[in-house]
Amino acid sequence: MEKSRETQRKPVRLIAAACRGLGIGKDGFLPWHLPCEFQYFLKNVTGVSKPGKMNMLVWGKRCWYSNPEDMFPLANTLHVVLSNTLEAAPKHAHFLCKDFESALILASQPPLSDIVETIWVVGGTQVYKEGMMHPWCDLIYLTDVMATFDCDVFFPEFDKSIFQLQDKFPGVPCEIQEENGIQYKFEVFKKKDGHIEKNHG
Repeated sequence: MEKSRETQRKPVRLIAAACRGLGIGKDGFLPWHLPCEFQYFLKNVTGVSKPGKMNMLVWGKRCWYSNPEDMFPLANTLHVVLSNTLEAAPKHAHFLCKDFESALILASQPPLSDIVETIWVVGGTQVYKEGMMHPWCDLIYLTDVMATFDCDVFFPEFDKSIFQLQDKFPGVPCEIQEENGIQYKFEVFKKKDGHIEKNHG
């Protein structure tokens, strides 16, 4: 029992925007320019229930370095970069972990367990795969960019009988959006209850 009190389970959530064919990037950049969609991303990953709480963002190394430096700092966030080769956390990142499980342990045990509310997985492909397979993962926020772009990085396929598309998810606009001639739709997939690991054992 003592051990289970030390580890505080945190919701693990994935967030991405993907075009037709699940493309999410090209040459280290987003292949589209959708400022309002990016604001939606920021609103989700920085949203906390009260002052003093923070969310943890988990980044693969290549995904981290694809960000413009002026994106940081982000309010209410702690950044973990995953890498086997870096020796220290990159500029603007708070922590360096060797693997995804290490990042979750960091967030769910003292001293961070009392601060961190949600663990957001923000890319790339391999980190998304590990995130969606984790028992703590309950939601996938995946914006459907309703167009085709040339991409070399892709969001992983997932089982839509396990992660089910939600109708009118709270706080998420359900209408089709349009920017710069590109239509897109905010979608949220929720893991079926039977597939969420019980917090016992």
